[in-house]
Amino acid sequence: MIPQTPTVLPKQDWQQQLAKAIKDPAELLKQLGLEKSLTTVNDAILKQFPLRVTQSYINKMQYGDPHDPLLRQVFPLIDESIQHDDFVLDPVGDNLAITQSGILQKYQGRALLLTTGACAIHCRYCFRRHFPYQASNPLASQWQQTMTSLQEDSSLEEVILSGGDPLTLSDGKLSALIQSLDTIPHLKRLRIHTRLPIVLPDRITPELISILTTTRLSVAFVIHANHSHELMDDVAVALAALQHANISLLNQTVLLKGINDTVISLKELSERLFSLGVIPYYLHLLDPVQGATHFDVPDQQGIKLVQQLRTQLSGYLVPRLVREQQGEQSKTVIY
Repeated sequence: MIPQTPTVLPKQDWQQQLAKAIKDPAELLKQLGLEKSLTTVNDAILKQFPLRVTQSYINKMQYGDPHDPLLRQVFPLIDESIQHDDFVLDPVGDNLAITQSGILQKYQGRALLLTTGACAIHCRYCFRRHFPYQASNPLASQWQQTMTSLQEDSSLEEVILSGGDPLTLSDGKLSALIQSLDTIPHLKRLRIHTRLPIVLPDRITPELISILTTTRLSVAFVIHANHSHELMDDVAVALAALQHANISLLNQTVLLKGINDTVISLKELSERLFSLGVIPYYLHLLDPVQGATHFDVPDQQGIKLVQQLRTQLSGYLVPRLVREQQGEQSKTVIY
């Protein structure tokens, strides 16, 4: 049950929490009593895509369990060294979709802004783990040019803030960005793709809510939760605050081997999401990014899982099984 008047009371400044994110695999294992249970990848892979995880997310992991579904999402296993011809640096064609610095356009009526390369945690299956953010982030020097481009394209009705994670931006930068978008008359909707309500729920502050509720644009959050264990009480408070601000809440999940590839885990996730006011939206088949082969679940297994979900859940609780494919005009619905 969502409380009628949710109160957001951050225990600690969210930026301090972000700055204190754990980056040392040995430190993470020590916290969980797993010093001798897992082996890290080689130094070259860690340098290219380092460990990063917030303390609030670590606190939800099961002590002493090397197979914990949250730990497995962030811990750099030796399996990341496995090479496969079908797993590539740019699995969804992001580089080809860049129309100018910071803007990706794949689908009609929508533009995606790469607001930052920063994230609160580094998910090891991330399809942008090899993305050249330094060459494609407009905030550094070309933000006005980006706004001008959006103003000149009257076919656009929706802007998607992505990254990295747009909520890692300071309130000042985020507010300035949204105010600029607000002045573009043909824009109607603002969509924010973010994992922070899940991995750093203290980011959902009264100040952020104020920024999101003073725009004329209709605002939707697409959050990213893969397992019901991620959705503890602190996350529930953050999501309640967003919901009571009339912000639409949708969730996208990535189907991951050893993490959520069972009917029970997917069912529990959908039920928990809906109890918190979030619609289960997409269940993504893994984007074949280099370094993530060990997370792959075959298409037929994914289809079977969704078929079984449909026999156990109401239709509105069953996410669509989809894949993003380079050059397509929309997500490809698999089942």
